[in-house]
Amino acid sequence: MGRQADANAHVPLPMRDGVAPSYLWIDDTAPAAALPFLVARFPDIGEAVWRDRMARHDVVDGTGAVLGPNSTLRRGTRIWYYREIEAETPIPFEEQILFQDAHLLVVDKPHFLPTTPGGRFLHESLLVRLKNKLGIAQLTPIHRLDRETAGVVVFSLREESRGAYQSLFQKRSVDKVYEALAAPLPGRTFPFTHVSRMVEGTPFFRMQEEAGEPNSETRIEVIEERGALALYRLHPRTGRKHQLRVHMMSIGAPILNDTFYPEALPQGADDFANPLKLLARAIAFDDPLTGQRRRFESARTL
Repeated sequence: MGRQADANAHVPLPMRDGVAPSYLWIDDTAPAAALPFLVARFPDIGEAVWRDRMARHDVVDGTGAVLGPNSTLRRGTRIWYYREIEAETPIPFEEQILFQDAHLLVVDKPHFLPTTPGGRFLHESLLVRLKNKLGIAQLTPIHRLDRETAGVVVFSLREESRGAYQSLFQKRSVDKVYEALAAPLPGRTFPFTHVSRMVEGTPFFRMQEEAGEPNSETRIEVIEERGALALYRLHPRTGRKHQLRVHMMSIGAPILNDTFYPEALPQGADDFANPLKLLARAIAFDDPLTGQRRRFESARTL
């Protein structure tokens, strides 16, 4: 797979429709012609597609020189190109901007929309949508939400201040609050804290718990009961992949409409009428530039 260009790097192709070009380093020792190399590296794309991209001058090397089918590639060459997806499925929900200043953009993400491009999603990603709307090439997410999860996402607007905000998340200096709908747990005393050791599971996209030193922690509270369901408030102290989904499953209350836990259901078209009932309700932190306490809250409800 190719990598998408860093927002701050000098690249020989401009951003197009909110999409930065991707690149691929050539580490093979023997010279190769561009077209057969790319067809072999990306078998799902096909020769005709690469010929068309080359005819449009959309495949170049690191100097900006256009690559043709017979251009020679050598070790150390970097190929730049645009990732393209045909017939991308529209996500029929809109993001909302909650806050913007010179350094930060805070957005309320809908369910089903990925934070960044990946897999079958390119233009239908929060990052590309925002770049298209705002025209800010340096826009970079400081953290991410799963595609299935809605709520608050924070973006950086400037390279010079990005590291200061990223360090808040790395040092766990950010207070995150989530909400989830799941079955009630009669007899259990709330609030309580669930800790466990989480590792990659099977299939590869799932996580699981195992015995050993804990590496994940979530404080769980009940906000209210809603008939056969309960609305929970979740405070993750760590940020493991699918942490809240796994922890809620582990205590016997898997989040409503979760297609990964407790079982990985067959993956078909998205059921837009039944999103995962998990919401990143709020994020709070002390601003590293001003010292001001900041708190951003989603306007969405479960």
